[in-house]
Amino acid sequence: MVMALVVGGCAAPAPAPVEDRSEPREREITRSRSGLHVVTGGDTLYSIAFRYGVDWRELAEWNDIGSPYTIFPGQTLRLSDTGPARREREVAAAPEQPPVRQDAPSPATVPESAETGPEPEADPEADPDPEPETRPEPVPEIIDAPRRSVAGIQWRWPTEGGLARRFDPGSERKGIEISGEEGQPVIAAADGQVVYSGTGLLGYGELIIIKHSDALLSAYGHNRQRLVGEGEQVTGGQRIAELGRNERDEKILHFEIRRNGDPEDPLRYLPPL
Repeated sequence: MVMALVVGGCAAPAPAPVEDRSEPREREITRSRSGLHVVTGGDTLYSIAFRYGVDWRELAEWNDIGSPYTIFPGQTLRLSDTGPARREREVAAAPEQPPVRQDAPSPATVPESAETGPEPEADPEADPDPEPETRPEPVPEIIDAPRRSVAGIQWRWPTEGGLARRFDPGSERKGIEISGEEGQPVIAAADGQVVYSGTGLLGYGELIIIKHSDALLSAYGHNRQRLVGEGEQVTGGQRIAELGRNERDEKILHFEIRRNGDPEDPLRYLPPL
């Protein structure tokens, strides 16, 4: 596979460490079998849905989480629809609303006895309308690459290199792996919003997840360094990370595409090799 890369200068912070996979996966599997997940620092609704292979919209619905889909450390999330029992627990846990006092003063009303004091004198030398200091927004680095339109989205290969491992639906991590050189650019495969940027998913190292539509997400794992944060809008071809190493010390980018939480073969979306 060959991609035409037009790389511009980009100052970046010091590389982030590659993940150590010495921690066993038993804790994550146990949580999955229990049907519950306890939110920890760094979790997002999207990362939890990605971890357990469910649709983030369904996860939000099962737990009555609305936009902007905020969750909190210590919160327990159900990983499946529990049916009518869910509503019964919510009604039982709902706090009683205190009665509203009819004689309570309006919050906007200032009591007559309040002392307001004299107004401060205006400074004659002060600029009555100072202009705010403006700084130019940094221009993201866009790398040109061949595209393929699938599901109304223009897809690109997320980095240049060879196809080291193909999609295997029976594997632990369901995507493809692309070999390359450590530090080379990793780009957004398509336009979208960064919904996860962190190291909280065991086995993925420095991971970025991008939402392209309500149904489609792409994921980029084992980066040496992440260059975008959660909430950022990215353009297809925009440099988002630097290629790193996996737990076997291979110079690899792990790449996934998921539709409604289900992993799909990225080769069905990407331009032909």
